Order: sequence, then C-alpha cells, then structure tokens
Amino acid sequence: MFDVLDHCQVNELHVRDDADSGLKAIIAIHNTQLGPALGGCRFIQYDSADTALEDAARLARGMSYKAALAGVPQGGGKAVIMKPAGHFDPVALFSEFGRFVQSLQGRYITAIDSGTSATEMDIIAKHTSYVTSTSTAGNPSPYTARGVFEGIRAAVKHKLGSNDLNGVRVALQGVGNVGFVLGKLLDRAGAEVFVSDVNRVAIDEAMKSFASGVIAPDKIASADCDVFAPCGLSKPINDDNIDHLRCRIVAGSANVQLAHHELGQTLHERGILYAPDYVINAGGLIYASLNYHGHDAGEIHDKVQGIYQTLDQIFGESEQDNMPPSEIADRLAQQRLQKPLEHAA
Repeated sequence: MFDVLDHCQVNELHVRDDADSGLKAIIAIHNTQLGPALGGCRFIQYDSADTALEDAARLARGMSYKAALAGVPQGGGKAVIMKPAGHFDPVALFSEFGRFVQSLQGRYITAIDSGTSATEMDIIAKHTSYVTSTSTAGNPSPYTARGVFEGIRAAVKHKLGSNDLNGVRVALQGVGNVGFVLGKLLDRAGAEVFVSDVNRVAIDEAMKSFASGVIAPDKIASADCDVFAPCGLSKPINDDNIDHLRCRIVAGSANVQLAHHELGQTLHERGILYAPDYVINAGGLIYASLNYHGHDAGEIHDKVQGIYQTLDQIFGESEQDNMPPSEIADRLAQQRLQKPLEHAA
C-alpha cells in the first residue's frame, strides 16, 4: 500500500468498509495545494482491493495535475467504490458513501465518474454538501467532450499541419456520455469517425447520428487512422498493443491512458503525438469546479476552450526539448503546484 502511495505521491488515503450497506470505498487525496481535492467517484467491479487502491491513487494524482494545468482552484482526489458482485441497495450504499465524504469535512468534493451518474450524486447530496454533478448542477460530460475536441484540433495542427479536421480519420474507442458527444462534434467538423464499443445499442445510436463505420473492440487500437481517441476505461495503451498502433495521434478522454509512464517515451520515439490525458480531458473538471464556485456559462466555456492553448504549449515544448508530451505536462503541472497562487483562478 505504501509503495503505491509513495509512487503516486498521494498524501492521504481514507477507507470505509460498511457491512450493512456493502460499501467498500477508497478516497485518495493527492494534493490540496490549490484548494480542496475534487475528483469523481468511480463505481465498477475490481479484481482486488489492491487494484482499486492503485486506480484511486493514480487517478488522484492525475486530478491534481489536471487542476493545476486547467487553472482551477482545486486539488486532486479520487474515490473508488468496489461494486458488489451480488444484490445491493444503491440508496443505502451511496447514502453511506455520502456520510463518508462528509466525514472529511470538505477536504474532498465528489462528482460523477465511470459507473456513477447524477442519480447517485443526488443520493450522496442528501448526506453532504461536498458534491457536484447532481441533477441540478448539470452534466459535465459535454464539457469534457468539448475540451477533447479542442485538444484534437491542437494535435492535428501540430502533427498534420492543419487547423481543419475535414477528412481526418478518427478511431473512437467508447461511445458513452463523452465519446458520443465528441463523435458528433468531430463529424460536424468534417472528420470521418469510426467507432467501437461493447454496447451494441450505443453503436447503433452512433451509426444513426455521426459514425462512418464500426470497428471491433479488439481491433480499434490498431486501426489505420490519423487519431486514436480512447474514451473508455483506464490503460487503453499498454505493452500488449503499443507496437500495433497505426495512428499518428493519440487524443481521447479516458483517464490514465498509459498503462505505465514509460509508454509516453515509446510513443514519442515512434513519432506518435500523445495528448496527455489529464490535460485534454479537463473540461469536465473545469465545469464541475467553476460551476461549484458559481461562475457563469461564458466563463466556463472560455476556460474549456483554453485546453487548445495549453496543449499547443505542451506540444511546442515537446518538439523543442525532444521530450514526450507526457513528461512536459508533468513538468508544467509540478511547477504550477509549487506556485499555487500564481496560477489558480
């Protein structure tokens, strides 16, 4: 456990195991230098508690870096709930999780993530005020999608030399809340979008709305395309598939896209431009944070649009220093975490 926390530089780990509700939850707080930790609540089945812990720790670190580069007054945290294999009462489980969040007295603010929605946030909100993404607060997914779209534009400019997405071939892995909206934005901009998802209903809806074709889930990472856009669960790029990538750009909404940090160097050496995940997918965090603090829609929109400029800077420094964009992003985030008052907005 301490090895994982040391590796991810997580400052706090909170665990709640409640037999009555079936709640087995971990909240990892990486850094509160910029403000209270803000991060989603992931609710999926895990093979083991060790896997859940590693997920929470890595995602919390990503949220700290994401907040730092997005320029919002939040630290980084993440909650994971191990989804029970058998029957459970969701109201009891998420009520207990709300009490868990409340017990931290504002050091962590929760939001939606994989496996949770406004429905669960509404239950949590009955037991704590430290929650966003409720049915009254609005859905952050469209803002995440808009930020990824802006990031793809920045990547295409650097790698393909054009601000125009017309005819750009995108392999979109996952057409859930974010992926579906992203697909529509890309289609509207003239891109050819090929989709993959294990959910057949989602695929059918994508084909009706924007998709040019379907690729099998086990083939999507190796599709011949300009942009591979992973928009599903963590670690879509790993040792098993990295040598089979046939894209020129990796830019998507998934968290923790690289199974381990060294893969950023591998992508760089292969000439594949990688948009660091916690930079390109920051739109949802920007919305959740600024909405929580009472900013208006115009301010939120402008901040999300700024993801283009942030990635433009990262890609420029990557080329200048001959370093992977993932390392450049980490360097910038660490610098900003050392000077919080200068960059938080």
